Amino acid sequence: MTMNHKIFLTFLFLLPFSVLTTAAQDDKIITNAKMIGIGNTNILDTYLSPEKYNGTEFRYISHTLREKRNSHLYREIIQQGNISYANNRSENGGEMAGTYNFQYGWHWQFISDEKFTVGVGGNIDANLGFIYNTRNSNNPAQARAYLNITPVIEAAYRFHIKNGLHTLRYEISAPILGVMFSPNYGQSYYEIFSKGNYDHNVVPTWVGNAPSLRQMLTFDFSLWKTTFRIGYLGDYQQAKVNNLKNHIYTNAIVFGVVKKFSLIKLRP
Repeated sequence: MTMNHKIFLTFLFLLPFSVLTTAAQDDKIITNAKMIGIGNTNILDTYLSPEKYNGTEFRYISHTLREKRNSHLYREIIQQGNISYANNRSENGGEMAGTYNFQYGWHWQFISDEKFTVGVGGNIDANLGFIYNTRNSNNPAQARAYLNITPVIEAAYRFHIKNGLHTLRYEISAPILGVMFSPNYGQSYYEIFSKGNYDHNVVPTWVGNAPSLRQMLTFDFSLWKTTFRIGYLGDYQQAKVNNLKNHIYTNAIVFGVVKKFSLIKLRP
């Protein structure tokens, strides 16, 4: 066997170890929680009615964290969809509401150890939905569309009980700037979309005219070789624009399943 053959065989032998070492540096950890929520909701939209409506909301939440091993920078992706039905005080009329929410953001973990982590960041927060009033014949529905820049703070505490790993996690977010669609006071949708009469229908929002808040406290525990999540969600969205007030306040119990896995990126 010539020297060149020996070098070639040695290279083939060491190549897999080199690839694995490089791949480990690019190891991505993905944590996804799929949750169902049910709770109480309070709805007000003075474009449709001066009454407040109380009822029940059902919500689906997909919450994903995409981290890189040995990196403090990570991504958060949230998708939510909810539907609710609420009655007024006299129970002679109701409102239906639905919303789809998508959030994407970059966060920085500035406290990180095996037990306790704290991260801060910002999300692009997009919302699209509707409210339908069953009593109104004129202007029975209201569209909801808004886009926010939303700072986020989150903290997680990990601990063991009987050799099982458990996680207590809290996340809070509040939009600071954004834009939203709203008809003006007394303006119909026919004027906006059929006649094309624009009247300040895309409105800048900030904490002064749209003070809103989301928070979620969850507890992860292992059972039957599966990680479950249970917790509380508080979602308080409100605004006062174009001489109209609207809010949807939700307090819900959430429960679901958490999956955590790794993706290895191979470099050439």
